[in-house]
Amino acid sequence: MIGETNMSKLINNMSPQLNKGEYVFCTVDDISTVDRKDTIGEFKENEGTTIIIEKIKADHLQLPYEYVASWITLKIHSSLEAVGLTAAFSAALAKNDISCNVIAGYYHDHIFVDTKDSEKAMQVLTALSKSK
Repeated sequence: MIGETNMSKLINNMSPQLNKGEYVFCTVDDISTVDRKDTIGEFKENEGTTIIIEKIKADHLQLPYEYVASWITLKIHSSLEAVGLTAAFSAALAKNDISCNVIAGYYHDHIFVDTKDSEKAMQVLTALSKSK
């Protein structure tokens, strides 16, 4: 299945969905200390491996974190070659003083926002999709 590249279709059909739970970004020196089934995502950096994991699981593993996030999935199947989608929604969120951390999966874009901003972020993203 080929992902969408048309910017108007991407915005109109992004259908943001707020996933249940709280998520944190942690870094570990040894990824083998974490069950890979528990991670939402991971990225290897020089300083260690950054993982995204449910807060409750990070607490159980006694992993330190500084940022507690809500996870929003854009349900449109966006192409990894699509130009402008991230810029459009991140600009809309920034105009409303909402920071976001974006992960592009093969099928969908995933946005992590501070938990205190989750409902406002959903309102902003929904309004953006209806404005185009």
